[in-house]
Amino acid sequence: MKPHRIRHQFLLEPELSEKLEKLSCNPSTTKSAVVAKAVEAFIERRGENELDQRYGKRLDRLSRDLGHVRRDVEMILESLALFIRFSITLHAHTPVPDKATQAIAQERFDKFVEQVGRQIASGKRSLGGDNGGGGEQ
Repeated sequence: MKPHRIRHQFLLEPELSEKLEKLSCNPSTTKSAVVAKAVEAFIERRGENELDQRYGKRLDRLSRDLGHVRRDVEMILESLALFIRFSITLHAHTPVPDKATQAIAQERFDKFVEQVGRQIASGKRSLGGDNGGGGEQ
């Protein structure tokens, strides 16, 4: 006894119909079998692109990890900037951090930022970078 099947009627474009005809020209394959397998494959993949299905979870995880790394780097850079600003303020050679001391500290900090920008633009690194360490001072 054959399994119970439900009849469906649908229309195909002429080019697609020709492709279906070629696929079902083998005596052991019917148009119904080809269409059934195609529909089943589509439903199993829920219409998703095979690459999305294969790599989607990995890409999502990498994107999430990259977001965490970006956040951590921003925190580290902000911490470093605040530490340098504090350090420059303390070493401005005046006993009390007054307006003049803060102005000197700001000027030194601005010069430090310019120096870092020049080193990054030139590709030089102070710690174990491309030039083997020992950047400009």
